[in-house]
Amino acid sequence: MSKKTAVLAFSGGLDTSFCVPYLREQGYDVVTLFCDTGGVDAEEAAYIEERARELGAVEHIQSDSGQDIWDEVVVPLIRGGKFYQDQYPLLCSDRYLIVRKSLEAADARGTKFFAHGCTGMGNDQVRFDVTVRALGDYTILAPIREIQASVDNVRTYEAKYLDERGFGVRAKTSRYTINENVLGVTVSGSEIDEFKAPGPETYKICRPRAEWPAEPLRVQLTFERGEAVAIDGVPTSGPEILKTLNKKFGAYGVGRGMYTGDTTIGLKGRIVFEAPGIVALHTAHRALEEGVTTSKQNQFKEVIARKWVELAYQGFFYDPLKYDLEAYLESSQKYVNGTVTLETNGGTVHAVEVDSKHLLRAKGAVYAQSADWGVAEAEGFIKLFGMSSSLHAEINRKGSK
Repeated sequence: MSKKTAVLAFSGGLDTSFCVPYLREQGYDVVTLFCDTGGVDAEEAAYIEERARELGAVEHIQSDSGQDIWDEVVVPLIRGGKFYQDQYPLLCSDRYLIVRKSLEAADARGTKFFAHGCTGMGNDQVRFDVTVRALGDYTILAPIREIQASVDNVRTYEAKYLDERGFGVRAKTSRYTINENVLGVTVSGSEIDEFKAPGPETYKICRPRAEWPAEPLRVQLTFERGEAVAIDGVPTSGPEILKTLNKKFGAYGVGRGMYTGDTTIGLKGRIVFEAPGIVALHTAHRALEEGVTTSKQNQFKEVIARKWVELAYQGFFYDPLKYDLEAYLESSQKYVNGTVTLETNGGTVHAVEVDSKHLLRAKGAVYAQSADWGVAEAEGFIKLFGMSSSLHAEINRKGSK
């Protein structure tokens, strides 16, 4: 391969489509790499390859990474049980796998040039660049950031640039930025960026209320050490579990939200996201975990999980601290084994049944119903438990007289 070969992380969308002819005009042979993290079908994957070759890529690579995203993102995310700012389920996390797979392709072709289509205004540029520098010594090419110095409306410029060179632009890519993977879908741009109501075409895997089925849906998920391993009693791979849950619960509108967050670079970012599978897994796992782990474990794990989500969101996916936190999360899941039944009538999902041999249930006591201790023991516990507050009130009542 030429020393001027660049491996471009490629999705087939407007930004990465622009990058191919732009880099060619800068003197690079462009190798495109599409990292399939489970968000496209065979027809779409074929379109992406055709698009890359049409634009002038000298080689196109497809890397299948659905299992990787399950192992490295979904499992610790669900074990932790926290979303970024308690809202966003990290649908952006495939970026780290995209970079790693692209750098592996660059190494195999003897080049140190890596290119991406991130803008200079978003979080993805941070995720991409920090990951590149964490994984090795490479030269980062960022065409979209380059043109922003002299262009006001970048997407309009990109579309015109491609059109002038005879390359058409998909209607959907000219209006929205759409990212799909096995975790779900994010949609931004147009009226979403303007803090207006998203249009009906922003619905991708979650159906609007008018289309929800009339009958309720019930699904069983089985967990081993905090990881989902079966659906409705059938052992199933992680990616397939997510695909199934996305389809089943997406039909009921579960998992759709609008998120306005504090981005890493300080701007407010607003997106529509749809993650029915992640929301269903989170609901089931939490119901099981809270029943089998101690109150102290549940309280402390929040600290670990919140930090893990923060690192994964902000770009520090390969920081040593993230692996340290994952070691704790894995340890905390020793007894998170059992089956949870989920139910939805549309919009939301609830864990209606939990079955586990590790449930922390006292044989002779049920909360607010029955107990295997006496009245005197209860009164003594209450007195000691509230002693500090009682003493404070008593002493300061006397002192105020």
